[in-house]
Amino acid sequence: MSREPFSLVIITYNNAATLEQCLAAADFADEIVVLDSGSTDQTVEIARRHGARVAVHPFDDFGPQKQRAIDMASHDWILNLDADEVLSPGTREVIERALEHPRVAGFRLPRRERMFWSVQHPWSHRNGHLRLFDRRRGRMNEVPVHAAVEVDGPVKTLHRADFVNTGDDDIAARVEKINRYSSGLVIDKLARGQRFSGPMMLVYPPIFFVRQYLFKRYFLSGWAGFIASVLGAFYVFLKYAKLFEAKKTGTRDSGLGTRDPEKT
Repeated sequence: MSREPFSLVIITYNNAATLEQCLAAADFADEIVVLDSGSTDQTVEIARRHGARVAVHPFDDFGPQKQRAIDMASHDWILNLDADEVLSPGTREVIERALEHPRVAGFRLPRRERMFWSVQHPWSHRNGHLRLFDRRRGRMNEVPVHAAVEVDGPVKTLHRADFVNTGDDDIAARVEKINRYSSGLVIDKLARGQRFSGPMMLVYPPIFFVRQYLFKRYFLSGWAGFIASVLGAFYVFLKYAKLFEAKKTGTRDSGLGTRDPEKT
C-alpha cells in the first residue's frame, strides 16, 4: 500500500561520530536533507555517501537553523532527527504504516536516552517527541534552548516506534550539557520576566529525583539510571540557582557562551 513520501531533515556540525548510524537506520526516507554549519570532520562526506542533499549555512540558533533545513525539503511530511539520534529496529514499519493514511498533523516518537555506558531500559517511561509532521501545518517554535516543532492540528503517539539519543556517552558530557542548557533557560526566563522562587530551588530537585527514579522507572537501568536521575535533579537545581544569582547580581547571562550547533 502506498504511503505519503517524507524527507529526513538533519542539521549537523562535526557529527561524524554519530551521523553514519543515524542515516543508516533512516535510509528508507524518500529524501535526506542535511544542513551543515561548517563541519571540519567527515560529516559532509558521510552525508553525501548516503545520498543526502547537503547545504551549508552559518549557525545562529537551533530553531532557525532547523527551520531552514525543513524549508529545503521536497516533501510535505518531515522526519526531524538530530545527528545523534537513531531509529530503533521496527520503527520503519510503524512509520510507513502511519503515513499510509495520516489523519493527523504529526506523530510523536518515544525517545530512549543513552545513559552513559548503557541505554535507557525500554520498560521505563519514554518521553514522546513530535518528530514526524506535516510541514504545511507546523514549523519550529522560537524557544531559545529547547526549540521544537509545533503543529496546528491533532498529534498521535506511535507507541511501538522509538529512537535512541546516543549523545551523552559519559557523565562529563551530561554535566557540560546541563551547565549550558541551564544558562540558556535562565536567559529565557529573565527575558519573560519570571520571578525567582526560593522554595522551588529547595523543594523541586528532590521531587524531580523521586519522579524520575521511581515513577518513571529509571531504576530499571541500574546505577546508570540512578546517576541520570541525580543529574536531572541537579539540572533542576542549577536552573533556579542561576536564576537566583542573576537576580542578585543583575546580570542576564549566567555563562551561556557559544552553543554547539548539533546539540539539542
